[in-house]
Amino acid sequence: MNRRILWIVLDSVGAGALPDAAAYGDVGANTLGHIQEKRGLRIPNMRTLGLGSLPGLGIPPVAHPSGAYGRACERSKGKDTTTGHWEMAGVTLNKAFPTYPDGFPAEVIARFEQAIGTKTLGNKPASGTVILDELGEEHLRTGYPIVYTSADSVFQIATNEQIYPIERLYEMCRIARAQLVGEHGVGRVIARPFIGDRSGAFTRTPRRRDFSLEPPQDTVLDVLKAAGLQVKGVGKIEDIFAERGLTASNHAAGNPACIDATLEFMREDFEGLCYVNLVDFDSTYGHRRDLQGYGEALEYFDRRLPQLTSLMNDEDLLIITADHGCDPTYSGTDHTREYVPILCWSRSINRPVDLGTRATYADMAATIADYFGLPERFGATSFWPQMKGE
Repeated sequence: MNRRILWIVLDSVGAGALPDAAAYGDVGANTLGHIQEKRGLRIPNMRTLGLGSLPGLGIPPVAHPSGAYGRACERSKGKDTTTGHWEMAGVTLNKAFPTYPDGFPAEVIARFEQAIGTKTLGNKPASGTVILDELGEEHLRTGYPIVYTSADSVFQIATNEQIYPIERLYEMCRIARAQLVGEHGVGRVIARPFIGDRSGAFTRTPRRRDFSLEPPQDTVLDVLKAAGLQVKGVGKIEDIFAERGLTASNHAAGNPACIDATLEFMREDFEGLCYVNLVDFDSTYGHRRDLQGYGEALEYFDRRLPQLTSLMNDEDLLIITADHGCDPTYSGTDHTREYVPILCWSRSINRPVDLGTRATYADMAATIADYFGLPERFGATSFWPQMKGE
């Protein structure tokens, strides 16, 4: 029987502030804990896997969890999507990606404008919805793309689909990606297409794309692919890893569509990894500080979790985790520096296993390699022996 791992990243579902949170201005942040405190969470399936046994969340534990549960520290510098995913896949960054709290240097913007043949608007940190209301009408009048950043290491380009074909927006992003290397090597260049004809009526469309740097070393995705295993990505996984290490991808947009795409992959007979990013927790609810919506999204995922586990074979392994926090009760709209939860389940290991606090997200990469009998450990420690009771 083929062996498979289903690896699901609940984007931004953090599990409490890390010891170094003060260095990031995130003391007291707790994404899951504060949602539980403020509105409560009806997530019986994740509680059964052991989520309530994690410290500091206030989620009621069950008496006998049926999965392995723990949390992991981020060893890399930073608290962004790329850094978190790279570390869990085995690449730890000693230096954070550059950020631009005052906007990009004039020479960076000038070089980009020369390459795309037009001026730009913005060049400042901003919320993606706020900047559309501020500059969207001027963009329609002038045709100038809107360029902005955030507290993350991102260069974002917003254009209206009525005046810029989507492939032109993607082309501009590729130009920016080629330019933004070295000193200004931001983690991601992001295409932000939108529609609408006036302030207050602009909405972003699902055709966002992220253009990441390539990981500087092999990830567990590369290792699995080189070993002849299948590596299937769902959602923005292909973007985060610059399309490296994958044998198939479904760039579905939004949690419901991504879960549907995951079900399609898990109905296939393959051996290897299905790696899923569920982005709505972060982009739709965390950054917009929508506590109620965030909680509803967690409950929606929990309701659909049995559909996913029903397609798993006896030896298949489920891993549920996150890449950083984005506490919807916290100040500002930035990510938060937090532990991430780790929940694991397999039909063959249907018992509680306390994985404790892992020193690095990369323990997940080590575990995945170990599960498939591969020697790579990425400077981390596999918890697969612990799950098997060895």
